[in-house]
Amino acid sequence: MRYASLALLSGALLCLFPSPSPAHGGGLDAYGCHHNRKAGGYHCHRGPLAGQAFSSKDEMLKALPKRESGSGKAPRK
Repeated sequence: MRYASLALLSGALLCLFPSPSPAHGGGLDAYGCHHNRKAGGYHCHRGPLAGQAFSSKDEMLKALPKRESGSGKAPRK
């Protein structure tokens, strides 16, 4: 009986406090970025510019070569 009440309490707590989920399931481009359709702009989740936001994809592309230390080639699409 004790384990049953513990399991019930655990289940209730999981329902009351769900685990965090990702902000969106939107697709990312070859740079690990995407357009923010609600707020405008363009931001990156992965890649060399992860965590950064830009006013447009063009602005991001201008910042990309400055940070890359490779051949300067863009990723394949």
